[in-house]
Amino acid sequence: MFPVLFEFEGRSVGTFGTLVAIGFLVAAQWVWPRLLARHGADPVRDPARSAIVALWVLVGVLLGGRLAFAVVEVLRHVTGQSGPESLGALFLERPWLVLDPRGGGMVMYGGLFGALALGVVAARRCGLDVRRGLDTGLVAGLFGLAIGRVGCFMVGDDHGRAVPDSLDWLPFPLAYRIPDAVWLDAHPRSLFQRDLAGEVVFATQTYLALNALALAWLGVWLLERRSAPGRTALVLLACYGVTRSAIELLRGDRVRGLWFDGLISTSQLLSIPLVLVALVLLVRRRA
Repeated sequence: MFPVLFEFEGRSVGTFGTLVAIGFLVAAQWVWPRLLARHGADPVRDPARSAIVALWVLVGVLLGGRLAFAVVEVLRHVTGQSGPESLGALFLERPWLVLDPRGGGMVMYGGLFGALALGVVAARRCGLDVRRGLDTGLVAGLFGLAIGRVGCFMVGDDHGRAVPDSLDWLPFPLAYRIPDAVWLDAHPRSLFQRDLAGEVVFATQTYLALNALALAWLGVWLLERRSAPGRTALVLLACYGVTRSAIELLRGDRVRGLWFDGLISTSQLLSIPLVLVALVLLVRRRA
């Protein structure tokens, strides 16, 4: 658990941001071009086209993730689920702060939807087959996501809830012990909740990383089976919505956002339409 990778001339480089950047570069510059060379509609030109599309995907991730975070915080404030000095209130008072990455974080689903939207537009303009681009791009993105989730663990983001006393013997990667209060005070950039200092929690960041990796390999298997263009992407989206919702049941961080008196989290709420749309499209394609 190292929220700061290193410091240089009074400036710190965060571990989370570094691993997210590495994950994106691995996915966009190494995995995606190779998948397109093997499974693309034009194996010769598609790998080069992916570099342009990847830039727009990155813009979509950043804008979509940030805007979704702002919307969630504003809704929580309006519905009375956050205090009068919450980020939601701040965004309503100063909307331009939505684009300031130093104030709060991002919502993964917002980044996903933003990446899909701008990626589809860019693919069409570049001549990249949209369905095959989605199939291969999602597989590559899941490999990158698996790397980025390691950054979540390093900074203490998306951590799990405290395990019952009867399960506090579980080893890593099933569970881990949050550092004590002295360590947390010495590392203010850590996102672990202070009231959980020394507690054993579910290793949900690791679950999320392994889930992304498993789905990525599922995608590779589907591509190798020559599934119809677009089917791999729909299967992966449906599976991700289900598995992400299951992992959410074990999360304990407050920033994930809870709705309906804590019944459902933001990610679970967004998973419902994602899974339903993906399943409907899969059924229609088989009809």
